[in-house]
Amino acid sequence: QVYLAESGGGLVQPGGSLKLSCVGSGRPFRWYAVGWFRQSPGNAREFVAGISWSGGSTTFADSVKGRFSISRDDAKETVYLQMNSLRPEDTAKYYCAAVEGSYLYDQVAEYDHWGQGTQVTVSS
Repeated sequence: QVYLAESGGGLVQPGGSLKLSCVGSGRPFRWYAVGWFRQSPGNAREFVAGISWSGGSTTFADSVKGRFSISRDDAKETVYLQMNSLRPEDTAKYYCAAVEGSYLYDQVAEYDHWGQGTQVTVSS
């Protein structure tokens, strides 16, 4: 079992940046592919970005390509989501999720460990 805790959310103006962190505990985080998802009221949870267990592969939703990046530091058991050029439509609660193994998924149903989420609000 791996336990996930997100941090780094907050209120930011359009065009601003935030860096989210997802810290894993329990089983070694390096065994897991990690995804970031987001959900706003009335909408389904959607994939944002993912990183493989080695860090060698990443994937992004079209809506965030070129603006967001994802990285991991396994020594710190942490995966980061760097969000730049934020837009009001990026406002949501952001969740990190983990799935054991080498495959990198972009579907909610494939992930079996979830954090509690951190709120990101983009507004002037």
